[in-house]
Amino acid sequence: MSFTLSEIASALGFTYFGDGNLRLAGLAEPANAGPSDLALAMDEKYSGAVRETSARAAVLWPGADWETLGLEGAIIATRAAGVMPGLTQMMDQGPDIAPGIHPSAVIDPTATIGAGAAIGPFVVIGPDVHIGENARIGAHVSIARGVVIGVNCLLHAGVRIATDTQIGHNFICQMNTSIGGDGFSFKITDNKSSVEALRENVGAAGQSETSVSGSSQWARVHSLGNVVIDDDVEIGTNTSIDRGTIRATRIGRGTKIDNQVQIGHNCEIGEDCLICGSSALAGSVKMGDRVVLGGQTGVSDNLFIGDDVIAGGRTSIFSNVPAGRAIWGTPAVRMETQMAINKEMRRLPRLAQRIRNLQNTDPDLGK
Repeated sequence: MSFTLSEIASALGFTYFGDGNLRLAGLAEPANAGPSDLALAMDEKYSGAVRETSARAAVLWPGADWETLGLEGAIIATRAAGVMPGLTQMMDQGPDIAPGIHPSAVIDPTATIGAGAAIGPFVVIGPDVHIGENARIGAHVSIARGVVIGVNCLLHAGVRIATDTQIGHNFICQMNTSIGGDGFSFKITDNKSSVEALRENVGAAGQSETSVSGSSQWARVHSLGNVVIDDDVEIGTNTSIDRGTIRATRIGRGTKIDNQVQIGHNCEIGEDCLICGSSALAGSVKMGDRVVLGGQTGVSDNLFIGDDVIAGGRTSIFSNVPAGRAIWGTPAVRMETQMAINKEMRRLPRLAQRIRNLQNTDPDLGK
């Protein structure tokens, strides 16, 4: 697959300079670009590499003189971040799934598949499934009874979608992700569990020490709800989204979920959220719109996170978070507070040494 420089510029909404008929088949950093690559140099710091590259065309920073750089053609990017989504989409050939339905696929006769489908080998599609037009489904995907998926879905190899999951349009799911598995919910039926007792007793007035004892005979709470995913959602590799206990687990429109993320049962995720890799939400978390959770963020159960919250990487959230707040740390505090804590923590070795020096001069100090 290749495109002319003029075709690329038109797709991005930019003006090209030089030879618009240059045919380009790939993208590369300037130092690694060949004659058929479009070099990506959206910052002036790449000017030296552009002069030495064998690429004939590049995407350049505003104000760059493409002729002086020795190029035959160029596109000037007014905003570098705005170039990459459209440019990479244009060049992405996607997974290798042949058009039509592979002979080894097993599709229940009650399932309906929209026109233009590409379904790979060893796919299993259960009864009463409805999949919209232009679906691309990779090898070894399984879709259980009653699942509904909108148009233009892309399911990479090994995806598992459980019973009655409802998914909107333009859904992208990466390899080996599980959607709709049972939630992790167990109860002690004859008395309080050790966890319930601990929650009640920790911090009680006048209590100097909390003792615990283990629980046995955990009774399974079966998950009867489903998962509902709105339009334009993307989910990364090896992520798990649990079905609800009674009501649905919900993922809002436009939300993007990274690799190895755990979304617990009954969670409700708002629109246009970004949940980065290895984060985990315990059950019944309710999250507003446009929330960003940095990598390895953990959220305790039954919490509310307001709109526009940003959590730094490895944040541990143990209490509700009001809208519009930037948080960080374990436990989560305002980001500026955590930065101040970090500064003080770096001073601790010097403070400890000063105390040891004082104790050396006065042995009774600190007794």
